[in-house]
Amino acid sequence: MRIALVYDLRDDYRALGFSEDEVAEFDSVDTIDELARALEALGCETIRVGRGQTLAARFVAGERYDLVFSIAEGVKGRAREAQVPALCEMFDQPYLLSDPLTLAASLDKAVAKRLVRDAGVPTPNFAVAEQSAAELDGWDAFPAFVKPLAEGTGKGCEAASLVRNAQELQAAATRLIERYRQPALVEGYLGGREFTVGIVGNGTGARVLGVCEILLKADAEANVYSLHNKELCEDLVTYARADDAEARLAGLRALAAYQALQCRDAARIDFRSDGEGEPYFLEANPIAGLHPGHSDLPILAAQNGVAFVELIGMILDAGLARYGLTRPDRERLRRTA
Repeated sequence: MRIALVYDLRDDYRALGFSEDEVAEFDSVDTIDELARALEALGCETIRVGRGQTLAARFVAGERYDLVFSIAEGVKGRAREAQVPALCEMFDQPYLLSDPLTLAASLDKAVAKRLVRDAGVPTPNFAVAEQSAAELDGWDAFPAFVKPLAEGTGKGCEAASLVRNAQELQAAATRLIERYRQPALVEGYLGGREFTVGIVGNGTGARVLGVCEILLKADAEANVYSLHNKELCEDLVTYARADDAEARLAGLRALAAYQALQCRDAARIDFRSDGEGEPYFLEANPIAGLHPGHSDLPILAAQNGVAFVELIGMILDAGLARYGLTRPDRERLRRTA
């Protein structure tokens, strides 16, 4: 089974002059190596394609694969994560993970929150400043948290994102709008526990793989799972398996959010609780990081007895099943059973 790996490599974009902040969502060579090794352990042949533009050129030249496995984030636009899946659909190419609509809706945090809220999953009250922080003049619920509307990996989330009055809100929103050239989202700040939930599967077969609590160490940037804390997570963050009543409720609500957004194959859903222990949806990550020792989804999978190769196998099998396919080794086992 030939699987094309599509990804945005940090080193490639650094060579083009991109800043460290601009490449923060992209992947390292180590991640691609680990993913390729896992797929090969599952009996697949991996073809390292690289960026979406390279995949487009190969499609135009007539090349096809059994599956495309894209973890490419894209570069520009709030629908950038949807570009490779849309390209696959244009060329009738089977692919793993969520479709363009889900990816575009999930990256726009306000759209995702509206969809999840309409499905009955609580999310903090929020507002969006499309062009100017002045659009938030009526906001009076403090403390609050401000972040870019359509970024991931904690980009734009920092100590100054936690605001306690209108002046701090105006300054934070203005800074983000200018820095990221996109709207800023403000939402009520929740002071309770922070969870990330891993989910695998499709439709009624989707299930919670595990719930992980994010605990910041003393030297971490306080009160926020920021880009800084994520980049240095081995030193600044403790990832704790969580299975108490509050964590299980976060898992149930994450599964409802996964279904509401029509995620496919796998995703990671982030929650934070209020002071009463009620978990609230923050955002969805349909292209979850996949470095086995550095990314939340593989970490929480391992905490629940699912090794990295097994996790990739779950994602692969879920995607294949959508196309009525199975892995060749599983098909051979079925025939000889």
